[in-house]
Amino acid sequence: MSLVLDAAAQDLLFREARTANTFTDEPVTDEQVRAIYDLVKYAPTSMNQSPLRITLVRSPEARERLVRHMAEGNRSKTAAAPLVAILSADNEFHEELPHLFPHFPQAKDAVFAERPVREGSAALNATLQAAYFIIGVRAAGLAAGPMTGLDFEGVRKEFLDDDHTPLMVVNIGRPGPDAWFARNPRLEYEQVVTTV
Repeated sequence: MSLVLDAAAQDLLFREARTANTFTDEPVTDEQVRAIYDLVKYAPTSMNQSPLRITLVRSPEARERLVRHMAEGNRSKTAAAPLVAILSADNEFHEELPHLFPHFPQAKDAVFAERPVREGSAALNATLQAAYFIIGVRAAGLAAGPMTGLDFEGVRKEFLDDDHTPLMVVNIGRPGPDAWFARNPRLEYEQVVTTV
C-alpha cells in the first residue's frame, strides 16, 4: 500500500527534512508565518484545546535578550536566524473552550477547573501543535531549527507570564551553508510497532 501524498511532498515534509543549523539572511515575513499558522491550525488536539502560543522574536533587542537564555551551543544559531519563535503552552487555554469546543462548553469548568490538569493537558497538546508548526514551516519551503537547549524559566520570565510554559525555541529561515549535520539513524518499524 502506498501513501496518498506524492513522493516530493513526502520528501519535503519528512524524508529530507532536517534541523537547520545555519540560515541565509533572507527575511521570513509575517505573511509566511500567517500562512504556516493558517495551515496547521486545522490539525487535531484533544477537545480542540489549541493551547499553543507563538511569540515571534523580531527586534534586535529582544533577540539579544533571548540569546542570553540559550545554551551556549545554540546562541550563535539563534542570533543569526532570520526569525525566531518561542513556542509555549497556554495553561489558561480552557477560557477559549466554549468557543473552540461548542458542543461541550461546560468542559471549561467540568474538566479543566484545576490548574494541574490544565498544565498537563496544555503541555501535551501544545507539544503536538509544535510538531505541526515545524511541519508547516517545511511546507512553506523554509527550514526549522527547533531547540530545547535553553533556560526555560529564564525565557518564561523574560518573554511570557505565569500562565504560559515555554516548550522550545525554533529558528526559521532558508537554510544557509553547511546547514545540516549528517543524518542520524532511525528506528525501524519492527523496533517500534507491537501488535497485541
